[in-house]
Amino acid sequence: MRIVVWGVLLGLLFGCSEPPASSEVKQASPSAEIKQALPIAEIKTHRYTVMLNGNKVGHLHATHQFHAFRPDSDIKVSFDFKSNGRGPAYQEQIKLDSQGIPQSWQISGNTTFGNPVEEQMQTYNGLATWQDATGSGEASLTQPALYVPQNSSPYQTYVLAHALLQTDSQRMEALPAGSLSLEKLESLRASGTDGEVNISTYALAGADIDPDYLILDDNHQFFAFIHPRFIVIREGFEEEEARLRKLAANYSTERFESLQAEFAHDYNGPVRITNVRVFEPENLALSEPVSVVVEDGRIAQISAADAPAQPGETLINGGGGTLVPGLYDMHGHTGDDDGLMNVLAGVTSIRDMGNSLDVLSELIEKIDDGILAGPRITRYGMIEGKSPSNNNNGILVETQEQALDAVRTYADRGFPGVKIYNSMKGEWVPAIAELAKSLNMRVSGHVPAFSNANEMIQAGYNELTHINQVMLGWVLEPDEDTRTLLRLTALDRLPKLDLNSEPVQKTLDLMVENNVAIDPTLAIHEYLLLSRNGEIRAGVKDYIEHMPPGVQRSAKVSLAKIEGPEQDAAYRGAYEQILHTLKMMKERGILIVPGTDLGGAFNLHRELELYQQFGFSAAEVLKLGSYDMARYLGHENRGSITPGNYADFFLVPGNPVEDIKAIKTVSMVSRGGTFYYPSEVYPQLGIKPFTEKPEVKAASAL
Repeated sequence: MRIVVWGVLLGLLFGCSEPPASSEVKQASPSAEIKQALPIAEIKTHRYTVMLNGNKVGHLHATHQFHAFRPDSDIKVSFDFKSNGRGPAYQEQIKLDSQGIPQSWQISGNTTFGNPVEEQMQTYNGLATWQDATGSGEASLTQPALYVPQNSSPYQTYVLAHALLQTDSQRMEALPAGSLSLEKLESLRASGTDGEVNISTYALAGADIDPDYLILDDNHQFFAFIHPRFIVIREGFEEEEARLRKLAANYSTERFESLQAEFAHDYNGPVRITNVRVFEPENLALSEPVSVVVEDGRIAQISAADAPAQPGETLINGGGGTLVPGLYDMHGHTGDDDGLMNVLAGVTSIRDMGNSLDVLSELIEKIDDGILAGPRITRYGMIEGKSPSNNNNGILVETQEQALDAVRTYADRGFPGVKIYNSMKGEWVPAIAELAKSLNMRVSGHVPAFSNANEMIQAGYNELTHINQVMLGWVLEPDEDTRTLLRLTALDRLPKLDLNSEPVQKTLDLMVENNVAIDPTLAIHEYLLLSRNGEIRAGVKDYIEHMPPGVQRSAKVSLAKIEGPEQDAAYRGAYEQILHTLKMMKERGILIVPGTDLGGAFNLHRELELYQQFGFSAAEVLKLGSYDMARYLGHENRGSITPGNYADFFLVPGNPVEDIKAIKTVSMVSRGGTFYYPSEVYPQLGIKPFTEKPEVKAASAL
C-alpha cells in the first residue's frame, strides 16, 4: 500500500512496456463459473471518502459478497482519487477463504503517474502464483501466507489485518517475501452523521520500512486508513479526518522518538574522531590525516593525527576514512519518517519546499529539542492557486490579494522564501515577488500553467524548480495545460528540440542576467524517464539489496506509462536533452541547486552522483551539496568542517573525492554533536547495514 501514499506525496513535480500477458501466469485456480455455482447469501457495500490534507479528493467503495453454504467470500473494490492533476485508480476483485486469507486477487487500473496496472494472484492445491509489473512468480505453501499486492487501494490493509486477526500471534508469512504483523494501538470513539462508533487503531508492519496505520470498528470492520497527510475514512465521519490524521502523525512520531532515545549518542564531554581525513570544500581536496574534536555541538578543534587524547574525551576511531560536511537536500517535503533516514545518510540540512505549517512547526521543535532525529530545516512556503487540479498543499488562494496575504503569513512565521505552484495565475506573480522581496524573502517555484520560464524570471523569480518546468516552455503551445500529466507526457517532445535555438538561448540569457538558479531534481527525472517495469532502476542499484522486500519490489516498477517503442526512445532521448541543458547551464555559471523531491537520504546521494553526467567532478559535487548550499541559504555556520561550525558531518570508509559512491556507505554521523551509527539503527527499519560501526572508546576507559 505504501506505493499509493508515496505516489500522493512523491514529487510535487508533476515506461513501461506492456505488462506480460496473463497467460504467462500458471493458472491453477478453479474457473469463475465454478466459483459462482452456489447462491449468494448477502451483499454489503461500504463507502469511504478519500481526503488529502483535509480536502475531499476521491472515493473507495468495497462490496462484500457472502455465499450461502460456503465459508468463503468475495470483495470488489473501486478506488479513485485525483489531486494535483493526477492520481491512482484501481478495480480489485478478491476471494477470501474461511480464515480471511486471499485465495485470488485481481487488480487493474493505473498508478498515480499513469503506469497501467494488471496484477493478479491465485492459490490452489498448495501453490501460489502471481504476476505484477515486475514479472511473474510462484511459491509452494507449506503454511498459510498473505499476498501483499504491489499496487492496490488502502483497502489492502484491512484485508491483511482481518486475516491476521484470525491468528493467535497476529503474524503470518508474506508473499512474495517477508512477514506481516498486526499490533493494536488504542481504542477510542468517533462521531459521525449516524452517531458515535467505537474504533481501534492498528499498526500493520513488515512490508516496508514504515508500518501502515488503519482503524477498525468494534465489529472489526474497516473504518479508516490513516496517514499524516492522507486518509480514507468511512462516509459520514469526514469531520473526524483531522483528528485521525493527527493520530497517524503521533504514532509515527512515537516510533521515531523511541529510536532516537535508543540510538542517539550524546556523550559527556568532548568527542575526538581520530585517524580521519577531512574533505575541504574550498580546496576540493582531502586534508592530511587529522583528529577532529567536537564539544557542545560544534567543532572545537582540528588537531594533528598523533595529538594525544585529553582527559574526559570519548574517542571514535575513524579507521583512515573521510569526514564529509553534512549534505543539503534542497527540495524536501519533510515528515518525521524522513528525518532519521536523512540523518543516517549524512543529510543534515533540508530546505522544505511546501508542507503543513502546524505539523512542520511541531516537527522542527521536536528535532531541535532532541526528541526526534532530523536535519536542520529551512522552510519555504508554498502558495497555490485554487483550481480543479490544484495541489492540496501549502496555502490555497483564489485572488491576488489572498496570495499577497499568504506571503505575509509566511513572512510573519519567519520563512525566508516562498514557492509558487502550477495553478497560480502567472499575472499575479510580479506583485507576489515584489512583496516577498520587500520582506527579504526569495521567490522560487514551478512555472504556472499557461506561462513560461521567461515570464517568471522577468516577474521576479530567484530560482526555478524542476528542469522540466523550464524546458516544457520551449515545446508547449500557449494553451496547453501543465496542471495535468501533460507536464510528464510532453517531455517526449524534447528530443526534437534544438538546444542552440533562439528560445532556448534566450531563457539561459535571462537566467544569467537575473542571477536565477535552477533546482533541477535530476534524480526524479531519471526515475521518470528511464525506469521500466521489471527492471531495477539505475538510481537504487547500489543499495536496493539492503532494503526490505517491499522496497526491493517497488524498485522494478516504472513511474510512468510508456506507450510503445517510439515513446520509450523519446523518453530516453528527453533525459539526454535534460543533461545537455544542464551542462549548458553549468558552463554559463547558472547555479545548480541539488534537491530530490524524493525524500532525500539515498536519493540525494544519487542526485549528486548524477551531476557528474553533465560536468561536475566528485569533489565539485561534494562542495555543491554542502558548502555552496550553506552559503546560498546564508548559513555561515555550516557547510565545512571548520572550528566554530556546527558539528554536522559524516564518516565514510572510502575516498569520495576519487569516487562519489563512497558517500553511500556511511559509518557514523554527527548532527550537532549527537552521534548516530547507521549499522545500529538500520536493522530496526528492516535495512541491512552497509558498513560496520567504528570503534568507540568511552572517556572512562582512557
